[in-house]
Amino acid sequence: MEYHSAVLLKETVDGLDVKPEGVYVDVTFGGGGHSREILNRLGSQGKLYAFDQDTDALNNTIDDDRFTLINENFRFIKRFLKFHGVKKVDGILADFGVSSHQFDVAERGFSTRFEADLDMRMNQDSALSAFEVVNTYEEEDLKQVFLQYGELRQAPAMAKVIVEERKNEEIKTSEQLKRVLKRFLNHRKENKVLAQIYQAIRIEVNQEIEVLKELLLQTPDLLKEKGRLSFISYHSLEDRLVKRFIRNGMFEGEPERDIFGNFEVPLKKVGGLVVPSQEEIKINNRGRSAKLRIAEKL
Repeated sequence: MEYHSAVLLKETVDGLDVKPEGVYVDVTFGGGGHSREILNRLGSQGKLYAFDQDTDALNNTIDDDRFTLINENFRFIKRFLKFHGVKKVDGILADFGVSSHQFDVAERGFSTRFEADLDMRMNQDSALSAFEVVNTYEEEDLKQVFLQYGELRQAPAMAKVIVEERKNEEIKTSEQLKRVLKRFLNHRKENKVLAQIYQAIRIEVNQEIEVLKELLLQTPDLLKEKGRLSFISYHSLEDRLVKRFIRNGMFEGEPERDIFGNFEVPLKKVGGLVVPSQEEIKINNRGRSAKLRIAEKL
């Protein structure tokens, strides 16, 4: 089974405008598809650093003197690049979301297709799993998770049902969770609602929104002048953050303007939004919601 099929492979690496002797970072290594393409475009003096917190991804490491794989969360990008003597880079690539491997290995608990323990941890050493979220969060906190990260209108009722049901027994598996929430799974929309529920819990377990914010805030200092970001998002929560940060250099509000109405931001967008072609979607349906945004350091 293929570990992961890289989405928008050529477009994302093209977005980096790879210089043969440059220094690049792939913060979501996974199966290594994007990393291999970057290495194909680097010269002998070029360098690529990759991050992945999932120990399963270490099995895909690339035997190349120009390549270093760091088994850490990319929220610590500056710290670990500094450890390797790197202060500035020419480009950063990110392909957010869940790898095909994580979806396809039942016991990881990411997929709605399998009976599995509630887990969903990208870092398998993390203390917080889906089990803890479902069984220990207060009703109000659960409601907020479903509202903010799943955009589920029935979030208050879902949280209430979970809290009531877990008084009788712990909700340990995906099938138990489906049974508890059965009344919300309209037959015609069951898969869509389940996907939203799983997305919400997964984002909370892995702190995906906070981690993305931390990464984005570090990028202006890390990038050299004219250095590039090439970021793929899979849901509107991520994409809005990336879009706003590229446009304003912040996540909320507007930057201060001078007396002429101008404002300074660290990045400028390069081109428009890029999405997969119909041909690519036919080959890799999991990439159908991918959105690529590219930016350059001013």
